[in-house]
Amino acid sequence: MLAAVVLVNAIAPLATDMYVPAFPAVGLDLGASATQVQLTLTTFFVGMALGQLVGGPSSDGHGRRRPLLVALAVLAVASLVCGTSSSLGPLLVARFLQGLSGGWAMVVARAIVIDLASGPALVRALNAVAGVGGIALVGGPLLGGVLVELTDWRVSFWVVAGLAAAMVAAVLIAVPESLPPARRHPRGMSTLASAAREVLARRRFVGYLVVMALSMGVTFSYVASSTFILQVMNGLSPIQYAAVFAGNAAGLTVTTLLAARLAGQVPTERVIGIGLVLTAVAGLVLLVGAVWFAMPVWVAVAGFFLLMSAQGLVGPNAGALASDQVPRHPGTGSAVLGVVQWSMAGLIAPLTGLGGDTTAVPMAVVILVLVTISALALVRLARPDVEPRSTPWPR
Repeated sequence: MLAAVVLVNAIAPLATDMYVPAFPAVGLDLGASATQVQLTLTTFFVGMALGQLVGGPSSDGHGRRRPLLVALAVLAVASLVCGTSSSLGPLLVARFLQGLSGGWAMVVARAIVIDLASGPALVRALNAVAGVGGIALVGGPLLGGVLVELTDWRVSFWVVAGLAAAMVAAVLIAVPESLPPARRHPRGMSTLASAAREVLARRRFVGYLVVMALSMGVTFSYVASSTFILQVMNGLSPIQYAAVFAGNAAGLTVTTLLAARLAGQVPTERVIGIGLVLTAVAGLVLLVGAVWFAMPVWVAVAGFFLLMSAQGLVGPNAGALASDQVPRHPGTGSAVLGVVQWSMAGLIAPLTGLGGDTTAVPMAVVILVLVTISALALVRLARPDVEPRSTPWPR
């Protein structure tokens, strides 16, 4: 059962990362510009955000198993439509449905783990979910690069459709209903709305929320632009690009594990601050390379590696500190974090392509703007509350 749930959580990342190396090919095949192709990321991310926001409360009221099966079936159909689209419009709609169903499936699968495990078993299970998600992040672009090099960009969507169909069978065979009727809450959405208002009233939660969401924006400014910068501007093959992408994902994974080891030894706010400084340095390197040197490949590769490694110090830590600010509403806090970060990813992706596929300046500028706002949020919004000065006892 755990294997089935873990693989469900890996499908949505695969639906993004397998497709990224194919961006130039999609643009040529559909007659779309770089910005238009990047909009297919935006619609996917908007769908992911809505799926996570609505899927969790809905499953609280109607159970886990049936919504999960429906979400996986919709994911399979939407992926088939993506792979057969002959123009940009149908592809955008199908990508939205793909993200919606993928986000819905992910949040329900995670809820199943929480229903059935507790204590150390829950920690081990959620670590397994996160670990396979990291493998998908590294392996997705490699597989996508091979598929684009040897076949056609549409094949990556057919692979996702096949995986979704296999997961339907796996859930039918191995995953029971984990939420009995006595524990269901039919008013999940109304409860979510009232709890969300309370969560967003916490200043420090909002500060860390901004930092985490903008870290996601930085990440997907790289995801949306790197394929054009490395393949179109510098001539890397899809497989070479996928290898660079996987190396950067490995850097992100290593710094995330390092941040976990530092927890309790170094103040987490300091670790986030170091990550923001490294992000700013990477943004400046990329801006200088884009403006004065037409972005040579060595500058792009070095800048991207530093940029992505820095995000391992920022996003996960900011998310953890945000959740720590709302102990009364952990589920609602998680839903808010999910919808905001994926919405930010969808907003940023097309902005980085405003200059087309011949310049990296918009991407570098977006990164520097995002890291500046993050630093302000960390210093001003997420600062600890000032304790009132106590009145001394009279002598």
